[in-house]
Amino acid sequence: MLTVFELALRSMRQNVKHYYLYFFALNFSMSLYFVFTSLQHDQAVQNMTYPSVDFFAGFQIAGVMLIIIVGIFSISANGIFLRRRSREIGLYQLIGLSKGWVARYLIIENILIGLGALLAAIIFGALISRLFVLILLNLLDLEGIVEIGFSVPAALKTLMVYLLIIVITSIQMIWRLYRSTLIDLFQADKRPDLDKPPKAVTSAIFALLGLALIGYGYELSGHINKQLFVNALLMLGSIVAGTFLLFRITIRWCFYQFRKHKDGHLGLTNSLSVAPLMHHTKANANSLTLITLLSAMTITMISMAYSFYYSVEQETRRDLPYDFMFENERQEAQSFKKDLEKEGIDVKHHVVEAVLTMGTILNPNDESDKFEESLLWLPAEQLKQTGADINIPPDGEVILYNAGASLAGDLDEQSKRYPTKIELEQHGQTVMYTLRTLMERNIMNLDAPGNQLLVSEATMDEIAKEMAGTPDYKKIRFDTYQVPDKEELSKASSLYNAKYVSDDQLTYDFYTQYKEVLQTTGLLIFIAAFLGLVFLISTGSILYFKQMTEAEQEKQSFKTLRQLGFDVNMIMKGIIRKQAIVFLLPLTIGMLHSIFAIKAASFMIRSNTMFPASIAMTIYTVIYFVFALLTIRYYRNIVKTLCHNHHL
Repeated sequence: MLTVFELALRSMRQNVKHYYLYFFALNFSMSLYFVFTSLQHDQAVQNMTYPSVDFFAGFQIAGVMLIIIVGIFSISANGIFLRRRSREIGLYQLIGLSKGWVARYLIIENILIGLGALLAAIIFGALISRLFVLILLNLLDLEGIVEIGFSVPAALKTLMVYLLIIVITSIQMIWRLYRSTLIDLFQADKRPDLDKPPKAVTSAIFALLGLALIGYGYELSGHINKQLFVNALLMLGSIVAGTFLLFRITIRWCFYQFRKHKDGHLGLTNSLSVAPLMHHTKANANSLTLITLLSAMTITMISMAYSFYYSVEQETRRDLPYDFMFENERQEAQSFKKDLEKEGIDVKHHVVEAVLTMGTILNPNDESDKFEESLLWLPAEQLKQTGADINIPPDGEVILYNAGASLAGDLDEQSKRYPTKIELEQHGQTVMYTLRTLMERNIMNLDAPGNQLLVSEATMDEIAKEMAGTPDYKKIRFDTYQVPDKEELSKASSLYNAKYVSDDQLTYDFYTQYKEVLQTTGLLIFIAAFLGLVFLISTGSILYFKQMTEAEQEKQSFKTLRQLGFDVNMIMKGIIRKQAIVFLLPLTIGMLHSIFAIKAASFMIRSNTMFPASIAMTIYTVIYFVFALLTIRYYRNIVKTLCHNHHL
C-alpha cells in the first residue's frame, strides 16, 4: 500500500511533461527575485554610483512586483492544473478516500514541486548573480570588479515568498476540493455547451460598446497631459472595460456572424479553429483580458525605459549645452581654467555678456494671461562664437528657447501662441518686441536665470541701454567651457565638483547630470527588461496550460476525425489556425494598446520612441511564437498518438 507521500512522488513523475514549463517559469521568477534581493542588500554597486540613484528602493519595488507576478501566475496555473486533474481527484473519492486525504495528497505534491523550484531558484540565482551585476554595470557605464557572495538575507526572503505561494495555492486547492461535488469533478473537463447563439441585439450593442470604449481610450491618449490624473484614469478604465467586453462578447459575436455567413457549413479547418474558440472565448474572457493588459503594460514599460536610456545624452545636452558654466563669477572661472590647464585638459572657454530684465510675454489667444516674468536676453553673435547651432535673428525679433516646453503642455497648442509680442516697461514707456517662435532646447545651461531669449547683439545693446536703471535689471557675464574629450571631461567634472560646487547654490555640469540620469535610467531598463521577461514567460505559460487543457477536452473529436479518414496534416491545419488566433489576438491587441499608451506617455520624453518600441515588440513576438510552437507540438503529439492507436 502506497503512502500519501509515495503517491505524490509517483504522480509528479507521471505528470512531469505537464509540469516542466510551470517549473521553469516558477524557477526563473524566483531566481530573479533572489538576484534582485541580493543586489538590494549589496553595498559594493551602490558605493560606485551617485547618491541620487536609489538602488535600494528600485530593487525593493522590483521585488514586490515580482511577488505579485509570481502570485498571479501560480494561482492561475494551479487553477488550470486542478481543473485538468478533476477526474483523478474524483476517482480518489469514488474509491473511498476522504477529502482530507486528497487535500493532504495535493498539498504534499504542491510543496514538493515548490521546494524543488525554490532550491533550483536559489542555486541558479546564486550562479547568475555575477552575470546580472556585469549587465547592470554595463548599463550604468561603470567600470570595476564587484564580487557578489551568497546573500543569506536574499535566500531567507525568497523562502518567505515560497511559503506565501504554498499557503495561497494550498488554500485554493482546499477551497476547490471542498466546494466541488463528485459530479462537478467528473464533468469539469467537459466542453461547455455554448452552441446557443448570443442574443443578436444585446450582443451587437455590447460588442460595439467594447470597441467604442477602446476607441475612446485611444482618443484620450493624444491629449492625456491636459488634466493628467483624470484623463489617465479615464483612459485606463475605458481600455480595461473595452478589452474585457472585446473578449467576452465582441470576438464571440464576430465568430457567430462568421458562422452565420457560412450557413453553418464551416468545413474541417474552421471546425477545428473557429468552433472551439466560440465555445471557449466567453469562458476565457478574464484570462485573455489579463494577458492582453499585461502584454500592453510590459511592452509600454520596456519601450519607455529603453527610450529614456538611449536618449540620455541627447536629452541632457538639450538642457545643458555647455559642459560647465559660471555666472558672474570671474575669479572662480579663471581659477577653474587654470586648474584644467594644470591637469593638461584641453578646454574651449568663451565669455557671453547677457542682460536680465523683467517683462511680459503676451498670449494672443488669451489677453488676460498677462504675467511679468524674468527674461534673459542672449546675443546670437557671441553664442555663435562658442559653437552654438543657431541663426542670428533680425534686429527687433526674438526667439524663445525652452528645453522643458513639452513638459508644460502640448507643443502644437503652444505653437499657436507664436508669433507674439514681448512687452517691456522702461521708465513709464512701453516697448514691444516680436517673439517669432519657440525652440525646444536651451541655449544657456539650465541653471541660468529667466526665460532664455535669443536676439541680435544690436537688439540686446538697445535693450540694455533702455532698461538700465529699471527694477531687477542686471548685466550677466557667463563663462562657458567645453571639453571635447570624454575621458578628460570626466576628470574635469570631478575637479569642478570637488572645488567649485557648494551646497547652498544649485549648479549643474553636463557630465555629472548625464551620469546621474544614465544610472537612473540604466537601473530602470534593467528592472523593466527582466520584469517584462517574467511577465512574458508567465502569460505565455498560462496560455500554453489553457491550450493543453483544451487539447485534452478535444481528444475525442480528433479520434472521431481520424476514424472518418482524416490524416494528421489535415487535422493539424485547423489546430494551427486556432493557435494562431489564440496567441495573436492578445498579442496584437496588447501591442495596439501599448502603441497608444506610449503615445500618451511620450510627453515625458522628447526623443523618438518608435525604434525602442519596435525592438520590444519584436522580442515579445518571438517569445510568444516559441510558446505557440510548444502548444502546436503538444497538439501534434496527441493527434499522432490517437492515429497510432487507431491503426492498432
